Amino acid sequence: MASLDRNKQTVIDFIHRAFNNKQPADAVAQYVGAHYIQHDPQSADGAEAFVQMATGFAGHFPQLRIEIKRVIGEGDLVAAHVLIQMTPEERGMAGVEIYRLADGKIVEHWNVLQPIPEQAANNNSMF
Repeated sequence: MASLDRNKQTVIDFIHRAFNNKQPADAVAQYVGAHYIQHDPQSADGAEAFVQMATGFAGHFPQLRIEIKRVIGEGDLVAAHVLIQMTPEERGMAGVEIYRLADGKIVEHWNVLQPIPEQAANNNSMF
């Protein structure tokens, strides 16, 4: 159980450092393993490709914030349910970022993103 808690904290720290603190190279150095497999079709494989993508994203959206709503872990997988806002005034996107860890390091990533609509068919939040 302790390693699962550590893996969850690794993912939390990685997201905050890479995106909210705008330090993707430092986040990769601390939290990513030697091989990083990317399943997001808009991003290339590898840690260096992640750094380039996150740096470019931060340059286009300097007010970008990712708020972690919940973190779920099982085995070597950790999922973070997140609110992604490019600017503080926008509704943003709901996302699920899934990471696989090996030896305490992030080695694989998947994500699913959904814009938050102005109106919903129910009164429930997406979070």
